[in-house]
Amino acid sequence: MNHSGWARVIALIFPYFIIVGLFQLAGAFVAGIPFGDKDFQETSLQQLIMTFFSFLGTLLLVWIFMKYMDKQNFMDVGLQIKNRKKDIIIGTLLGLVIMGLAYVSLWAAEEIIYSEFNFDVLELIYTTLLFLLVAILEEVLFRGYILKNLMLSFNKYIALIISSIVFAIAHGANPNISLFSLTGLFLAGIALGVSYIYTKNLWYPIAFHFSWNLFQSLFGFNVSGQDIYSIIEFTVPENNMMNGGQFGFEGSIFSLITELTLVALIIYYYQVKKRQTIRNENI
Repeated sequence: MNHSGWARVIALIFPYFIIVGLFQLAGAFVAGIPFGDKDFQETSLQQLIMTFFSFLGTLLLVWIFMKYMDKQNFMDVGLQIKNRKKDIIIGTLLGLVIMGLAYVSLWAAEEIIYSEFNFDVLELIYTTLLFLLVAILEEVLFRGYILKNLMLSFNKYIALIISSIVFAIAHGANPNISLFSLTGLFLAGIALGVSYIYTKNLWYPIAFHFSWNLFQSLFGFNVSGQDIYSIIEFTVPENNMMNGGQFGFEGSIFSLITELTLVALIIYYYQVKKRQTIRNENI
């Protein structure tokens, strides 16, 4: 076993809280968010500013570790974009289709009830930028650095499971969390990371993560328990595992089924592709 991979992941933890924590304090100051007021409701712009500072802190931390611990270029986390246009398009469309079908299905089943249409250009811009930053910073951290290093120490599937557990735990303090929704977050980590173990590239998971969160929010669902701007507003007659309740679509049984299906399809795709490559090499 190569111990350097998991050792670097462990070594990342303490500096993460220090560096990202300092950036978040700076973000709170710039955004005008009062310290210690748990009841303070952030505006969309304040959320965006806070996320931007977390984004800067996370990328700085990963850059430091890549340069001085891994002895690699920062882009080697999987940000090489050449020939990745297809990945970005598929990932983005997939999130839109899944959330569109989720909304229509739950509305038809009367698990959610449409209430109003709320279009605001500025809020849409803030929300889009917010989820783009979240997707990049989380994929660089959890897949690009943590999963990448765990694969040096473990079988790729074991590494994927461990990184997905870390991903779920990192969201464990989110509002409206439950054991069931925590399981959904774990499977989300699997669904986001499964392509990376074959490609070592982040652009598909970044695009899918961004699209999944953005359209989940725009179609009216809470995102991982958080209420963010929605174009479509709806009410939930009863919180249950069918509609995900206050946690959002990720807390629903449909989300778990979707994630498991995606994982199976992606593994099947890359296994078939691998067999075809081997067959072509033997011709």
